Amino acid sequence: MKREIIKRLISLVIILFGLSLMTFGLTYILPSNPAEQLAESMGAGHDREVIAKIEEKYGLDKSFGEQYVNWLKGALHGDFGMSVKYAQPVSQVLGRKLPNTVKLAVASFILMILISFPLGILSAVYKDKKADYIIRFMSFIGISLPSFWVGMMMIYFFAVKMHWLPVGGSDSFKSLIMPSVTLSLSMSAYYIRRIRAVMVEQMNEEYINGCQARGIGRFRTIFFHVLPNSLLTVVTMLGMSFGGLLGGTMIVETVFSWNGIGSAAVAAISGRDYQLIQGYVMWMGCIYVLVNLLVDISYQWLDPRIRRGALQHEE
Repeated sequence: MKREIIKRLISLVIILFGLSLMTFGLTYILPSNPAEQLAESMGAGHDREVIAKIEEKYGLDKSFGEQYVNWLKGALHGDFGMSVKYAQPVSQVLGRKLPNTVKLAVASFILMILISFPLGILSAVYKDKKADYIIRFMSFIGISLPSFWVGMMMIYFFAVKMHWLPVGGSDSFKSLIMPSVTLSLSMSAYYIRRIRAVMVEQMNEEYINGCQARGIGRFRTIFFHVLPNSLLTVVTMLGMSFGGLLGGTMIVETVFSWNGIGSAAVAAISGRDYQLIQGYVMWMGCIYVLVNLLVDISYQWLDPRIRRGALQHEE
């Protein structure tokens, strides 16, 4: 198992290196000059002398290879340069907004699990019955509705009309309710259908007949045999979904004026803040590769066959 983890770590390092090279290369070939943007943010306009000093200070007058090596050295120490929009180091901008994104991600993820797992299991247990049809119909509607529309409707009814919740912001528990519900609804609709499909497939396997022949009850069969085997398929998607939430959900954060990483990325794109974009992309890359690693490790725990196979391979 240790050998497999080491192999995965090496491959993840290679992936992150390739991502850093691609991210820096794409921003390097863009027509805008970061030195000119910094000069404008400082109020110097297009003063060539100021721009030249900025280029010399940040090494922007050097070749692509030298700039990339210097940027990579800084990135390894958490230094992604200065944000033009916020006039602060990128690491400080992301670090300040990260707690809000984590708070929204955890709340949405927990709410999604509380909705999707019970309804997905219920839909599978009562396959092709009234409860199943109702749940599948509601999940189809949930998948079809775009999150920005759901968010705006929630703002209109619960904030503007009823005055129950604040329109936006990220400074209170009430401001967390609408964005987390908006995110969890679309994800729940997808996972309800996925959990149902996987569980129905498992319930048609031969080991279910064996459980019934041994007199194992329906409840125990579903929760101690069907559900654990179904988790192997679902856990990968859960990991990717949580990784996406940690990377910030641009649309929902923008709709609800949530002060998170996603809204910062939108502001960086609209303001051509390339240093912040680079930092955001690398953050997303790190999140996804770490989630992939954790998912692979969780397979060893969820499926004893994989664990035994890894041990035999090491022997």
